[in-house]
Amino acid sequence: MTWSPVARRSGSTRERLRGALLVLPAVALALVVLGGGVGATVLQAFGLLPVVGPVRPGVGAFTARPGEVGAAVAVSLGVAAAATAVAVVVGTIAAVVIVSRTRSARVVAMLGTVTVTIPHLIAAATVGLLLSDAGVLPRLLGIASEAWAPWVGGPLWGAAIVELAWKESAFIALIVTGTLATRIQTYDETAALLGAGRAHRFRHVLLPLTAPTILIGAAISFVYALGSYEVLWLLGRTSPEPLPVLAVRLFQGVSLDSRPEAAAVALVTCVIALAVVAATFAALRRTASWR
Repeated sequence: MTWSPVARRSGSTRERLRGALLVLPAVALALVVLGGGVGATVLQAFGLLPVVGPVRPGVGAFTARPGEVGAAVAVSLGVAAAATAVAVVVGTIAAVVIVSRTRSARVVAMLGTVTVTIPHLIAAATVGLLLSDAGVLPRLLGIASEAWAPWVGGPLWGAAIVELAWKESAFIALIVTGTLATRIQTYDETAALLGAGRAHRFRHVLLPLTAPTILIGAAISFVYALGSYEVLWLLGRTSPEPLPVLAVRLFQGVSLDSRPEAAAVALVTCVIALAVVAATFAALRRTASWR
């Protein structure tokens, strides 16, 4: 049994122009703020906007710490990918449960709503108190600190991944629930009336129609995890440092000569984030429901 995607109606030129004019003030403000910050970062990274001394154009800031930057990129990509993968799976399942109208739907919806409102800094502190070797969880389980796995500050960045996955799964559940609550729920009910089982409906109805929403949510979660500073600083290792932690440490260094290096690290983070966004839009264009 196969199901056709929801057809999208193309708006007229006048409607598109009206929509563009409505979002123009917000887009212009965002371009001024983001463009100014990114532009200053680019100039500083390439030596065109020095804090002290004469202008020295070049790429020296990018090549000054190749080992540290390479390790930071690997750590940041690994943590962001792991946290995003867990968040997508948990968030999608939670969204399906929320729209299922079962007894547990309200509980899951309430937990997701509460999780979204918790700031990442507080969530990171909570996870740290829960999963550290002297934290609440090992004490409740009666496990000695030396026998407890190094979740906080460990080599696998476990606590940071848990916190980011926990918070971002609630965000993904929220947006996927909004998609499922529209006409997609009607398609699912129709498939159920025609005899399709839950697994079949999820694979051939819900998942294809929610794929654009899941991809967008995954991209947002990945980019946030990539640039998250407070979570990785509180729960991660001191070495190797992820990209945002390395950039902040270089920026706050005693020597002003490290400012261009901090700008270079921040620019590398921006390039990776933009590449992820571009890849997401390329993947969206291949989905049938997006077309």
